Amino acid sequence: MLSIAALQAVVTANSFDGEPSDAELDAIEQELPLILAEVDLLDAQITILDRPSTELDTRRIRRARNRVMAARRDLTNRAGLAQSGGAA
Repeated sequence: MLSIAALQAVVTANSFDGEPSDAELDAIEQELPLILAEVDLLDAQITILDRPSTELDTRRIRRARNRVMAARRDLTNRAGLAQSGGAA
């Protein structure tokens, strides 16, 4: 039977510093417009949780949804260009 001390080097061999890699930071930067649009939509939805929505609230939510959809479209189009190498 092996003791746990004999396996410690195998278990702790990978030193993870907890910081995101450069590739992860680049991916976050690419998705930032979508993230911000989703935060705006969430803010608009939170404002009407405890009260009836007004026409202004309805328009604000509709505009925020449109921004989310546009950001998703742009992100998808950029991902498609990156995969195809930009060739049409």
